[in-house]
Amino acid sequence: MNYGFVIDARKCIGCHACTVACKSENQVPLGVNRTWVKYVEKGSFPETRRYFTVLRCNHCAEPPCVAICPVEALQKREDGIVDFDGRRCIGCKACAQACPYNALYIDPETHTSAKCNYCAHRKEVGLQPACVAICPQQAIVSGDLDDPSSKIAALVAGEQTVVRKPEKGTSPKLFYINGDGASLDPLQVSLEKEYHWSAQARGVGHFADKQKGAPAIEKPHHEAPATGPAMRRVYDIPSKGAVWGWEVPAYVSAKAVSSGVFLLFFALTALLGQELSGMMQWAAWATSLVFLGLTGGFLIKDLDRPDRFSSVMLRPQFGSWLVKGGLTITGYGAFLALWGASRFLQIPALERVALWGGALFALITAIYTAFLFGSAKGRDFWQSPMLLLHMLLNALLAGGSTMLLLGFGTGASVELFALLKQLLAAGFSLHLVIMLLELYGKHPSLQAERTAEIIRSGSLKNEFWIGSFIAGNLLPLILSILSSDPLMLAAAAILGLCGVFYTEKVWVQAPQRVPLS
Repeated sequence: MNYGFVIDARKCIGCHACTVACKSENQVPLGVNRTWVKYVEKGSFPETRRYFTVLRCNHCAEPPCVAICPVEALQKREDGIVDFDGRRCIGCKACAQACPYNALYIDPETHTSAKCNYCAHRKEVGLQPACVAICPQQAIVSGDLDDPSSKIAALVAGEQTVVRKPEKGTSPKLFYINGDGASLDPLQVSLEKEYHWSAQARGVGHFADKQKGAPAIEKPHHEAPATGPAMRRVYDIPSKGAVWGWEVPAYVSAKAVSSGVFLLFFALTALLGQELSGMMQWAAWATSLVFLGLTGGFLIKDLDRPDRFSSVMLRPQFGSWLVKGGLTITGYGAFLALWGASRFLQIPALERVALWGGALFALITAIYTAFLFGSAKGRDFWQSPMLLLHMLLNALLAGGSTMLLLGFGTGASVELFALLKQLLAAGFSLHLVIMLLELYGKHPSLQAERTAEIIRSGSLKNEFWIGSFIAGNLLPLILSILSSDPLMLAAAAILGLCGVFYTEKVWVQAPQRVPLS
């Protein structure tokens, strides 16, 4: 069996019976939806028309939410239904970033992810999904796509159908007859600031009970001139907002410091033959260990169910980069502990093994987030092939800046300061070039271009241009080139660390401000 849906837009009257039936059947809380109806109007009075589009989980044949989930809370069943188990979910919200269709939400009562699951409990006893049973126009059709005698198979074979975002490679099984492009593609329609019943007094989903609303989806500053009738989105669900908040860039920045410091410690001693004082070596080791602990702390802080964090290690889904990252961090921590123990016990051979092994795991720790973000198929900007270099450079900049500060505290040699100055100058220069290429280079999709626009000239422009570009990279570059004064170099290092955080904050926040539905 291979269950799917057909939405016949020729019949839909926008009555919301499907939304209400879904909420009632599945006890969906206020403020979030598994099934919803989007209204788009075209034309100018009196020549206008309103289009109704039912949106929900697409039950993809290749579901990216299943691939990214670290604890197998999301599963693709043998009958093709993409189901979820809220008892396993840790609330990491990675599935919401992976889904190109905006189908997942955080339940404000259980603090776990949820979505349409095809009313699996009804299918197992021979009943139709609630939305199908209630639809007065029979505009929603469900059934087995592999059964040629089924109504849904006949519709898909005999009618011209479209799916949402086929370029994502997810093979969605939600087909639209007479689907309206402006309703299916959120970037074709101007985003209204407010519309009837769209504003809510409390946050939505992840933001419920947090005394704040979700960050708004951002309207583009430079829209392409309309070539057809005027289009307006006049009804939709409230924005889920940027569900990865400050904790994620904080975790990435802490990870960059930890891995960067140890990588530079390894490069300076094992590759460049620098003689570091014992105090400097212990300081580098302790800093790497402390910031690795902070990395884990920020990761747990970001979870909506932190009480289940141990599930990542106890019942992992090894295909998820969240699990691979967790194992990498664990391995890196083990080598850090081994280096400290062997150094304390004066076992040089074991110390060398720990140094080389720790450097390898530090490198993977520095870059694995690029693969994690890359598996979030819903965010095109994170699919950039330069993201891996971006992460590595941030780790080296964070590590170099921290090593410079440690050098002041431990009385490092003049030669070491000169070498760190050169490394930082090269790093800041390359990082500026990479950021400009990511923002002004050719983008593979309109969503990625909108994201770059938000960073360049939208709501995050001040944080990027002032916090990241000027204060966090350009000014430290100038100081590291022109000055040898210890205070100026210390200022450059501190600014560099701030720049790493602001860069990661902007890179994490901006893609989440582009609508997915």
